[in-house]
Amino acid sequence: MRKVPLVILGLVVVSGNPLRAQDTTDTWRWLEDVTGQRSMAWVTEQNARTVGRLAQSPRFKSLESRLLSIYDSRDRIPGVEKLGAWYYNFWRDTEHERGIWRRTTLAEYRKAQPAWETVLDLDALGKADGENWVWHGANCLQPEYRRCLVALSRGGADADVTREFDLVTKQFVAGGFTLPEAKGGASWIDLDNLYVGTDFGSGSMTTSGYPRIAKIWRRGTPLESATIVYEGMESDVSAGAYRDHTPGFVRDFVHRGITFYSSELYLRNGAQLRKIEVPADANASVNREWLLVELRSDWDVAGVVYPAGALIATRFDAFMAGGRKFDVLFRPTERVSLAGFSATRNYLLVNELDNVRNRIYRVSYQDGAWHRVLLEGLPEFGTVGASAIDADESDDYFLTVTDFVTPSTLSIGTVGKGPPVRLKSLPELFDRAGLVITQHDARSADGTRVPYFQVSRADVKLDGANPSLLYGYGGFEISMLPGYNAGVGAAWLEQGGVYVVANIRGGGEFGPQWHQAALKSGRHKAYEDFIAVAEALVSRRVTSPSQLGTMGGSNGGLLMGNMLTMRPDLFGAVVSQVPLLDMRRYHKLLAGASWMGEYGDPDKPEEWEFIKTFSPYHNLKPGVKYPATLITTSTRDDRVHPGHARKMVALMQSMGTDVRYYENTEGGHGGAANNKQAAFMSALAYTFLWEQLSGAKAAVP
Repeated sequence: MRKVPLVILGLVVVSGNPLRAQDTTDTWRWLEDVTGQRSMAWVTEQNARTVGRLAQSPRFKSLESRLLSIYDSRDRIPGVEKLGAWYYNFWRDTEHERGIWRRTTLAEYRKAQPAWETVLDLDALGKADGENWVWHGANCLQPEYRRCLVALSRGGADADVTREFDLVTKQFVAGGFTLPEAKGGASWIDLDNLYVGTDFGSGSMTTSGYPRIAKIWRRGTPLESATIVYEGMESDVSAGAYRDHTPGFVRDFVHRGITFYSSELYLRNGAQLRKIEVPADANASVNREWLLVELRSDWDVAGVVYPAGALIATRFDAFMAGGRKFDVLFRPTERVSLAGFSATRNYLLVNELDNVRNRIYRVSYQDGAWHRVLLEGLPEFGTVGASAIDADESDDYFLTVTDFVTPSTLSIGTVGKGPPVRLKSLPELFDRAGLVITQHDARSADGTRVPYFQVSRADVKLDGANPSLLYGYGGFEISMLPGYNAGVGAAWLEQGGVYVVANIRGGGEFGPQWHQAALKSGRHKAYEDFIAVAEALVSRRVTSPSQLGTMGGSNGGLLMGNMLTMRPDLFGAVVSQVPLLDMRRYHKLLAGASWMGEYGDPDKPEEWEFIKTFSPYHNLKPGVKYPATLITTSTRDDRVHPGHARKMVALMQSMGTDVRYYENTEGGHGGAANNKQAAFMSALAYTFLWEQLSGAKAAVP
């Protein structure tokens, strides 16, 4: 969810503003023409140059092969979704480059090698259609789970095509529901009716590029005849409608996304819409008889103040009738925040982060009160997630456990019936011998404690000579948690490198306030936090600036751009992936307008005053020695415009900076459309980093 020059422009002064010339004179604006002949010729030239410099060595080829074997490994844990009696999984490997949608039974899934039935083969479909389809999921009509709305993307873009599919015949339905390519989609009302949000033509999309109109579309009628249910404003992020099919609690809702962090939810009864009166910045959901509200700010309800970061509950029907008494299911503290929750038939599994370490509680309403008990079978350390398997029927759940060096496990349990039973476990995909995970704190510029995880050899010498990679994100209330990443293990840790993940402000590690501290004019705090972690690694003599590299993508790519421009002296190499970089125009490019709640509105002079301080494209300066940089993106990224990356590289090259560029022609915002592309892109990044930070002294993996 997420998302960033000078003729040499930044030094030209117009009316006293050194950035003013950029507003009307962007030398590299032509590179925003995504598939234009001139811009694609530039991309082709850049790609060839980077491949020639990074991708021809035996080390690169060996690493690429190693990573592809990991990504294609048949030993990966196949995640499943229960639809009716079947458990479905989407799978890619060597034989299935684009992937297959397949299913099995729970009895088979419990086996080490389940028997799978292929439902849809995307490689065969793409060949038949002459398209490079990328799987975007399926929405299936309950309770029969026979008809599904399958979403297919061309090359991995966010925009996709929706087609009706039959799970019994395993065929697309002739004459069935079909939506043309657009951002948006459809959901089931019943077998013959859908809620639809798509590009209906002029004026039907928001400035962020998402549907602003929700309609009902009846089978057998043209899409143009669909009837309007709700219209949002063009300045909104999006609007849509959906049906909750829970037996006994079937309800219809309309959702209006006003900004990225504010919304309205309506109960729909025929033509009548009734607003659910909760704060606009809260997340409201309805589960069976309960209204659940996650608060982002304090809420005073009839004299009772519920704190930001809390999860509160009340009976939905009573609330709609005017009742305002809530129970607190989770109350935050300074270092404990809500990571999420999942509802089974009779319980809520409430996931908490205690100093960036998970704890899960089972919460239930019994005898007129809520009860909270720690879930059985949790590890002392690790990133833990619990998700209901079939909330309509049972209290069964899946439990996942992972950390940086321990292969991930998947267990199955029933709430209240003892510890879960292990179902699947990854094999060790890289050598973890001697590796340890430690947690540390850095002090940011304003004195805030900023935690970070370090993965290194237990006997690592604190001599400032260790090639180290610092990873971060810092936005959109997304937490950076420990996770088993075999790519990092094989490409970095096995070579003797130190890997560090920073939990900076802008993320969600300590609740809404941790995120809100780095919004808009506070964005600098995220960057100060990251700099503080980097400085702590140097002061602890884990590494030195010449051997410290940093990497991040999307909003994390913007973070990398700012590390490049704010502290070029602190890093030896920077990798920025699918980044935002031109913050003067980000809101005019693809989905950028939807992120103004995070960054601000550049068209408002008072907001541009602070935005320009973290717009890397505008803060590059001739004559500065910048660290070696690799910037990557995707032509098919229709979320963060590839023009950000292209223009930054062109400007850096005009200044004589050491910068490399690679643009995958597929892949969307994820950067790769299949495992082969993912292995190539990862091998580029890690080859570049190791060469810059270690002198390429490591053994070939």
